[in-house]
Order: sequence, then C-alpha cells, then structure tokens
Amino acid sequence: MIRSMTGYGEAERETPLGWLRGEIKTVNHRFFSANVRLPLSLERHEPHIREWLRTILPRGHVSYSLRLEMPDSDSGEAPALRLDEGRARQYLRVLRLMQERLQLPGEIDVALLSRFGDLIVRADAEEAEGVVLDDVRAVTEAAARAAVLMREEEGARLRNDLDERLQAIETTLRGIEARAPERLVAERDRLRRAIAELAGDTAVEEERLVQEVAYLAERWDISEELVRLRAHVQLFRDLLDSGSAEPVGKRLGFLNQEMNREANTIGSKANDAVIEHQVVAIKNEIERLREQIENVE
Repeated sequence: MIRSMTGYGEAERETPLGWLRGEIKTVNHRFFSANVRLPLSLERHEPHIREWLRTILPRGHVSYSLRLEMPDSDSGEAPALRLDEGRARQYLRVLRLMQERLQLPGEIDVALLSRFGDLIVRADAEEAEGVVLDDVRAVTEAAARAAVLMREEEGARLRNDLDERLQAIETTLRGIEARAPERLVAERDRLRRAIAELAGDTAVEEERLVQEVAYLAERWDISEELVRLRAHVQLFRDLLDSGSAEPVGKRLGFLNQEMNREANTIGSKANDAVIEHQVVAIKNEIERLREQIENVE
C-alpha cells in the first residue's frame, strides 16, 4: 500500500489540567520536515514530539500544533492575564537595535508590541508545566495516526491513477513492438526502389541490399530498451502492490527516471515517425507519473 504525503489529523485528551488538543497537517517534501507550535510551557517537549512524528510520518512536511485548554476559574470570571515582562523587554531591545542599524522610521509603541501574542499570557499558564509527557505523547501519536489514515486513503486514489498511467505505457509499448520490424521492411523496400532508379537496367545486388538492411537492423535495434522499460514498469507496479509499510516514493522516483531514459533512447534509435509519436505518448505518461510520485511517501 502506498501513502500520499497529504493528510490531516487531530486528537484530544483530557488531563487534570484541562483538554490537550493536537492538530497535524502534512504536505509533500523530499525528506522529513516538521514545524512544531507549542505553548511556552510545553516547549521543553519539542525534541520528543519531533521524534514521535518522525517515527510515524517518516517523509513529508509536517505542521503540528499542540495546545492546552485550561478551564476558567470557578467564579466564572475570565482567567487572569499577566505580562511576560522579560520577553517584552527582549522584543523592545531587538526592535530598537533593528531600527537603529537599518535607519527605519516609525515608533515602537504598545500597539506594535501587542502584536506579539506571547507577551500576554494567562496567569495560570505555569500550571501547564504539570502536563505529563505520556499525555503529550498520546495526543501527538493519535493525531499522527489519524493523518496516516488520511494519507492511506489518498494513497489508494493515487494508486489507481498511477496504474492507469502504467497500463497506457504498456499498451503503447505493444504498438512499438509491432511497428519495429515493419519499419525495417519499409526501409528495405525504399532502398530497393532508390537503387533501382539509380542503377537503371543494371541488376540490383540482393546480397548487398541484405547486408545494408542487416546493418540498419542492428543500428535501429530497440529490443533491449523495450525489455528494460517493461521491467521498470513491472517493478514500479510491484512496489505499488507491496504490502510493506516502508516509504516507496524515492524508489518510484528513481524508476521514473530510468523509464524516461529508456524512452529517450528508443526515440533516438526509432528513425520512424510512428514510433517517435508513440515515444512522445510514453514520455507524457512518464511525466504524469513523476508529478504524482512527488506526493507519494
């Protein structure tokens, strides 16, 4: 089963401090890449979270956010807020330095600083320090598995499209195989007519003509390229049908490159308009495969 790298997952877990909620969005990427957004009180868990995500989602760009929704006070009043004064002073110092070095106009005032959402925090945010690592892991892994499920569903749709492309390539290959010997016969007849026109009443040396056709047959031979291209198509399909949980996107990408190389060689040796058009059709399908493969894990 292949998996797409596009997916979404979310999970939540009730803790003594409130609801812990995680959300994951994934898109295609050559390697594993993660953007993790956490409350300040949970940032210490980021290395663990990245490792858990890498284990379940080994390829793709992952955007993960985790938040703790703590209940309001028993009085029903909104939770108390406080200023993170130390962080505010750091922002102010950096902004002044930037203004000085870059000669920037404008004022650094409360309106500007208030745009930084981490300067005003709930007064009880320190309580989030009590969130246990097991709860963080449970929510993170549950959200990741939900994303995997969506990636598998999308992968099934990708699988159907890729299979259609492979079938189109195989159909065209059969047409090339049928056409290949015909072009030699046509070339032989063309040579015979050309020689007859030049020689006039002189008899055509059939043996010399046979030698020339044999030389062309060797130079135009595409049987090895056809065999290799068929083998690549079959291996491509085997990887699609594999039940392995290992990512196959990179291997499919390599096969796609090899298929394109064989198609180019067939086209360069074709010396026949019909085969050249068929090669163009194959290369179009290979390009469509490449576009889809970019989203395969």
